[in-house]
Parts: sequence; structure tokens; C-alpha cells
Amino acid sequence: MSDRPATPDLEACRTLLRGGSLSFHAASLLLPARIRNPATALYAFCRVADDEVDEGTDKDAAVERLAHRLDRAYAGQPQNHPVDRAFADMIATHAIPRTLPDALIEGLAWDAAGRRHDTIAEARAYAARVAGAVGAMMTLIMGRRDAESLAAACDLGIAMQFTNIARDVGEDARQGRLYLPLDWLGEAGIDPEDFLGDPRFSPALARVVARLLDEAERFYERAGSGISRLPLDCQPGIQAARMIYRAIGRTLARDGYDSITARARVSGRRKLGLAALALARTGLPALRLPPLPCAETRFLIDAAAVPVREPIGPGARVIMLIDRLERTDRIIRRPEHPLSNLASRLSGDFACPP
Repeated sequence: MSDRPATPDLEACRTLLRGGSLSFHAASLLLPARIRNPATALYAFCRVADDEVDEGTDKDAAVERLAHRLDRAYAGQPQNHPVDRAFADMIATHAIPRTLPDALIEGLAWDAAGRRHDTIAEARAYAARVAGAVGAMMTLIMGRRDAESLAAACDLGIAMQFTNIARDVGEDARQGRLYLPLDWLGEAGIDPEDFLGDPRFSPALARVVARLLDEAERFYERAGSGISRLPLDCQPGIQAARMIYRAIGRTLARDGYDSITARARVSGRRKLGLAALALARTGLPALRLPPLPCAETRFLIDAAAVPVREPIGPGARVIMLIDRLERTDRIIRRPEHPLSNLASRLSGDFACPP
């Protein structure tokens, strides 16, 4: 799929995303075609999966249907739908472990059950499934399977999901959904049921939203070093996605963290400016941090990572060759070795005169 022109199935996926995933569409324009096509298939499946659970009347049945569609895709017999066919092609071409889309479906099942998060750790576990898993799949599409790159991708997914949660507090509350950590709400003196019954902005709520955006910022920072590990032609698109979503949080902060009466947006002109900045930053060195995945994303990394041996430079090769020759020479000079006498004579022949 990655090296072929867009198929009718991919065009259908692209049309779907163009109408409902504007931030992805803007960032994807900076991805090379070999990545943009499978990424489009991935995000289209995610969009369809999210809509099926979000908009369906029987949410449990919707989750079961998604699991069945995933079964068929991994069996090489996708449902007769352009998104399913494109997704099945993508997972086969890029060897996507089943654990990753399974995690996404599990996160959607939590949504279907109306699950709330008692702590920020539980919110991270949710974000790891609905966003971190997608980041890990994108990393595999880009040809990186090392633990450090996957950890950074999961971090970026968590950061972006926390931005989404902060931006959509009012919209979610009006639909009876609440993703903010309940212990944070309690510390701010906000009763969850009272808030859902009458979602209103308050200074106390602003502090909770600000706290979540601070957590998102921490993960945006953690994710930054991983972008420099990606193929050079992939870096602008991922950097643009990081910068655009980060700008959403900063817009919300500028508006006093009020996500009840308004929905923070980044203008098209601002997105273009950030995309240009992302392009300008391509190839710049970044601080390399060791892979320290948070506990909530470890299972994703373990499922997808392939150990990578560090490349051996020319200097190291010379040292290894000298060491090997010296070890071979010591073995040959042993009295019991059949070439021992020959080695001694040659050594005498080439010895320097006194």
C-alpha cells in the first residue's frame, strides 16, 4: 500500500477524514505519500470506530461489531467497506500487532460503559488506548519499531488526548460524559453529578483544566525527542501535528481555560504557519532521552517493539578486527596447535634485527 498510488478505497478514506478530522488532514499534507496513504487508512478506521460507538444507540453492540470487523481484517477477509479493506491492507503491509488496535477498541468499550477516571493514572490508561495505540501504529507505518520511538509516540498520543479532553469539557458534559480525574474535581470542590446536571464554567473548573493541560505539556515535551528519530521526510508531518494540538491547549489557556462556553480552535492560517515552522525544524538535532515509557503504555511498547542493535562505526570495527586477530594469534601459538611451529618460524623471519 505504501508505495502504490491511492486506490478508490483510500480516496473514500480521505474524503471521510477531510470532513471530520481537520487537524489530521492539515498535518497529513506534510507526510510523504508512502506514509500518508496507510496513515489515512488507519485514521479512517479510527474515525469510523469512534463514530460507531459514539453515535450508536446500543454501544455494547457497536463495540462487538468493531471487534468482529477487526477479526475479519486480521483474517485477511475484511468487511466489504472501503475503510475496512484499506485498514486490512495497512495492517498486513506494516505488520501491525493485534494488541494495538485491540487496545483502541478496549478504550472505546470504556467509553461505551461510561467509565470515569478516579485518578490521572486512570486517565493516562484511557489515553494510552484511544490515542497512544494510534501513535504506536503510526510509528510502525513509518518504519520505526524500537522502544524509544514507540514510547515517544505513545507520549504524543497521551498529550493530544489530554488536549482533546481539556478542549471538550463542556461538549462532553452536555452529553453526560466526564473525563477529568474525579480526585482533581474533588480537590477543587466540584461535585461530578452536580456539574453534569448543570455544566458551568468556574474558577475552580479552570484550575482543573489548567492542571490537565500542564500534564499534556509534560507529555508533549517527552515526545519531542522521538520525532528526530523518525525518517527525515516524516518529521514535518508529525511535528506539525504536535504543534497544532499544542496550540489548541495554548489557545484554551489564553481564553482563561473556559471550555464550557466556547471551543478552542486554531485558525487555518495559524495551522499553515505551524506547518511551515515544522518544516523548518526538520532535521534539527534534539535532546535524546532514554526510553522511559509510563506504566500505562508499557504493554503497547512490549507488543510492538523489536530490539535494535546499535550501529557499529568504522573505529569500532577496526578495534574489533585487531582484537580478533590478536585472539587468533594467541590460539595458533599454543604448543598443542598444529600451526604453532609455523607461526614461530614466521615470527622469527620477520623479527627486526638487533
